[in-house]
Amino acid sequence: MLNFAMETAREAGNILLEKFGRKIEISKKGEINLVTEADLASEKFIVDKIKTYYPRHSILAEESGEAVLSGEGTWKWIIDPLDGTTNFAHGYPCFCVNIALEHEGRIVLAVTYDPTRDEMFSAEKGRGASLNNKRISVSETAKLGDSLLVTGFPYDISERPHFAKDFANMLLASRAVRRDGSAAIDLAYVACGRFDGFWEEGLNPWDVAAGVLLIEEAGGKVSNYDGSEFSVYRPPICASNGIIHSEILGVLS
Repeated sequence: MLNFAMETAREAGNILLEKFGRKIEISKKGEINLVTEADLASEKFIVDKIKTYYPRHSILAEESGEAVLSGEGTWKWIIDPLDGTTNFAHGYPCFCVNIALEHEGRIVLAVTYDPTRDEMFSAEKGRGASLNNKRISVSETAKLGDSLLVTGFPYDISERPHFAKDFANMLLASRAVRRDGSAAIDLAYVACGRFDGFWEEGLNPWDVAAGVLLIEEAGGKVSNYDGSEFSVYRPPICASNGIIHSEILGVLS
């Protein structure tokens, strides 16, 4: 199944690259939440391929929502056909395809593919995480003050009065904070040690499902802001190399 997911993500990524930098149709799902023809084309390709190879599995996809294709509800594909749509629409090369597989409520397979850099992040439950088939691990940064963090701005930021305070506090507590506009890539970068930690509110299952498994299989830690067990269906999310996790939670508290 992992090879299937990787191949599917790569092909969907090629669809995105064919449309990247060209004039495309853009519509709004919200005031600043966009959807493009590239999102829709990528999602249709992925969904159609899953229906062909795994017709009894269910699917949760960003643009089409949840479609239970059979009574076999123990397997669910969670898909973001284009994470970083705003970046894509503006010609900023920071976006990816996100595919995860859930079995009996647990994420067991994850793929995040960045077509602009040809970087394929992948993981299987209990078998580690990889980047282009080479094993990866989280960073060894031991102090929050020495860390490079990353976050994202929720679409409903005006309705989240604590976000600006958390952002400012994290800036002061860390070496630096980045904001790239793709939660899936942010999480993958934590998994491979490029970032030391990540936090964000208001995300959806398709944004984080793959990244959570990547980080855990790379030796990191993922939790809710209060330190409790994280669920892809119940944001917010805090992810890190594990070493500085309690310090990040301390700032968020």
